[in-house]
Amino acid sequence: MLFVIIGHDAPDAKEKRPQHRPAHLAHLEPLALQGKVLLAGPFTDGSGSLIVVDAESREAVWSLLSRDPYVTNGIFNHVEVKPFLQVFPKPAP
Repeated sequence: MLFVIIGHDAPDAKEKRPQHRPAHLAHLEPLALQGKVLLAGPFTDGSGSLIVVDAESREAVWSLLSRDPYVTNGIFNHVEVKPFLQVFPKPAP
């Protein structure tokens, strides 16, 4: 099941983000290598980030987020998790 994660940056995220970025990427990289993180990156307007994950449940996504350095260190001050249906490109069967 796919989920979209929208992490909204805290007001001081621009200053804090560089310090915690290596740990954030190290947290996500193994999941990307397993095919669980399909797409991730920051919004170019500085408002936050988008992550698309393949997970078993919403609870599994929240568990992943509870260990993410951007969450634990307050880079994201609000996080949305939404189930997502991929239409294009057509997913492999």
